Parts: sequence; structure tokens; C-alpha cells
Amino acid sequence: MTGSGAVLAHGLGSREDLPIPLHYAVIGAVVALLVSFLALGVLWREPRLRPREAGWPLPAGVQRVLDARPLRTGLRVLGLVMAAYVVMAATLGRDDALNPTAGTVYVLFWVGVPLLSVLLGPVWRLVNPLRGVHWVLSMLLRTKPEKGLALYPRWLGYYPAALSLLAFVWLELVAPENTSLRVLRTFFAFYLAVNLLGATYYGSRWFGRADGFEVFSSLAGRLSPLGRRPADGQLVLRDPLSGVAGTPVAPGLFAVVGVLLGTTAYDSFSSSPWWVVRVQESSWNPRWLETLALLASVALVIGLFAGAASLSGRGAGLPPSRAVAEFAHTLVPIVIGYVLAHYWSLLVIIGQQTVIQLSDPLGNGSNWLGTGGRGIDSRLADPTLVATLQVCSVVAGHILGVVLAHDRAIALLPRRNAVLGQLPMLVAMVAYTVGGLTLLFAS
Repeated sequence: MTGSGAVLAHGLGSREDLPIPLHYAVIGAVVALLVSFLALGVLWREPRLRPREAGWPLPAGVQRVLDARPLRTGLRVLGLVMAAYVVMAATLGRDDALNPTAGTVYVLFWVGVPLLSVLLGPVWRLVNPLRGVHWVLSMLLRTKPEKGLALYPRWLGYYPAALSLLAFVWLELVAPENTSLRVLRTFFAFYLAVNLLGATYYGSRWFGRADGFEVFSSLAGRLSPLGRRPADGQLVLRDPLSGVAGTPVAPGLFAVVGVLLGTTAYDSFSSSPWWVVRVQESSWNPRWLETLALLASVALVIGLFAGAASLSGRGAGLPPSRAVAEFAHTLVPIVIGYVLAHYWSLLVIIGQQTVIQLSDPLGNGSNWLGTGGRGIDSRLADPTLVATLQVCSVVAGHILGVVLAHDRAIALLPRRNAVLGQLPMLVAMVAYTVGGLTLLFAS
């Protein structure tokens, strides 16, 4: 299973097929950011993103169907059934490269769910099996799922989610035998226990703040054109920027996006020939060295953002913690851009392979889902297409980040400092762009 794990951990396809030289791509990306910044300073002088009132309501009939209890209950049951199916493969299936568990976890779930959330909204919240198990337990105990023994403390914010995401990415990128069924069963049994205890104590609100996978899906869902308007709770079609701008300002959100961005950067860095040689030649235990590099990557991304946000917030007299919280949402499109860039080929190739393997979860030659006889279509993983997609998604994510930062800055900063005060954030965005593209195409 070690070889399979190496494949699952990284994207596929040569990155040498970029239609233009890498240095031209980097220069073009930086120019695009600078032009966007200057154009915003001239043309976007007042805050335009008003997420509380943004969007066009869906027809009343459509809203009634989407909010109907039978549909919501059906989705919750669907989540439990899907989880049970994967658990069956993980507990009763053969522990070999044909078992679909690792591909389901590391590709369909970790990569596919956030990208699906960008299209449809926070889908994982609706099918989250942890919520389903907690719901069943609440029914058996005749208690309300939202009621716990104590209120979830505001100061705790998203920090538990950041820690859970960091633990999962360590499992994906560093842990030995990370595709073996024993390791996966152990991790998710522990994850289930921690979250059920948290939900029992704090109520179902726990999942929206502490379950890293649901938080990730919800943040990605902020970019979806389908969302719920905070002012009146209606389902609306909206522009993605308004959705992201409406992300609640809460402690620890910067840690979540920092973990997501930093670990994706480390994934690219860990595939580079330079790093592979250093690990092989080092006298240190490779796992310790890789763990330290992973933590350093996250710390570097968070530190750069926190410093830039703090400097930008000084013009409005904001304390560093508040400034970081106010600008944390600007990293959301950047995170999604990197996820799409880094994992697209993995999703296309290994994702198809996993769907085929899911037809035979027990490894006995069955074809339960009817996908067992299908082949893998690699047309969407064409190297030139992938390389183009990588550049475009990274640049687009950063441009959206610049727009979000600009709108928030002119809402917070005095008019005379509104543009100059954004320079630290712009420098951070340029650094992320240059570093991200360099790592992506060097791996």
C-alpha cells in the first residue's frame, strides 16, 4: 500500500508542459495582481459587497422543496448510508491497493467535497455522518441535537477545526502506512469519538466550528452562487464575492485557512527533487523532518498573512487579532484556487479509479454499483490542460482575494488610508502567488 499512498498524496501529470515558460507565468500573474489593485483603487471607492442583502431569491416553490424536512432527513440518511458503505470496505474488505477506502478518503472526500461545495454550497453540512450519528443518539436519548450541556465559547472559534484539519493533513502527507486500513480506521474512530463528545457537551453547533471537514466545505460553499441570505434566511442566487464577504468574523478562522493553504504549499514542496534529496541524505528521522517542515510551512503562511493584516489594520486602529479576523476570509478563494490547481489531476484519475473500485468494496469480484467494468478516461488530465488550469486557478484565486481585501479595507480604513493601507496585503498576495506557482511547477 505504500506505493498507492504516494500516488494518492499528490497530483498527477507532468508540469513541464506549461504552454509558456514558468517565469513568464509568474511575471504575468504578478502583473495581473498589480493591475487589479490599481484598477480597484481608481474604480472601487466605496464598499460594494453587502452580503446580508445580496442575491436574488429562488422561486418560493423551489425554496419549499429545498428546505422541506423530508429532503433534509433524506440527505442525512444518505450521509449515514454512504459512510456505512465506506466503513464496510474499511473493516470487511481486503487491505490491498484495490480497496476503495483510501481513494474515497483522500480524493473523493478530501478533494471532491470542497469542489462540489463551490458549485452547490456547503453540501457536507447536509450529509455529514457525524451529524447523523449525533442526531440518532439524540433521538434515542430524547434530547434536542442543538442542546448541549454548555454554550460553545466564542473564544474557541474555529481553532478545533484548524487542529483537526492539521491532524488529517499530517496523516495524508507524513504518517507512515497512511493508506492502510488499520491506520485509517484508527484515525476516524478517534475523530468520531472526539466530535461526538464535543457535540454532546456543546450541542450540534460544535460541528459548524470544530469539525474541520464541515468547516472546510462551508468555507468553500461561500464561493457558491447558491447561498442563504443572512438578512432573511432566504435561499438566493448571488455573486460568489458577496458569499465570501459574508463569512462570519470569528476567532481561529485565519488558522483554518492558514492550515489549508500552508499544507497545500507543503504538499507541492515535499514533491520537489530538492526536498526529496535532503530528506534522503539527512540523519534525522524522515517523519520528524517532514513534520517539522509541514508545521513550518503552515507557520510561514499564517505569519505572513497575520503580519500583513495587522499592518493594514493599523490605519483603522484595529488590534492585530481583530485585523487578522477581519481579513481572514480573503484567503478563501486562494485556498480553493490552490486545491483545484494541485489536486485536479488526482481527482480526475484516482477519483475515477476509486469510483470503479467502490463497486467491489469487499474485494470478492462483485460489481454492486455497476462501475466495475469501466475504464479511466484521462482526457481531462491532459498535461497542457492541467498546467493551464493550474495557472488560471491560482491567479484567479489571488485576484478574488485582492478584490475581497480591497472591499473590506475601504469599509474599515479611513478614506485617506484606504488604498495605501492595503499595500501590506498586496505584498502578501504577490508572495503567495510567486511562491505557489514556483512550488507547484517545481514539484
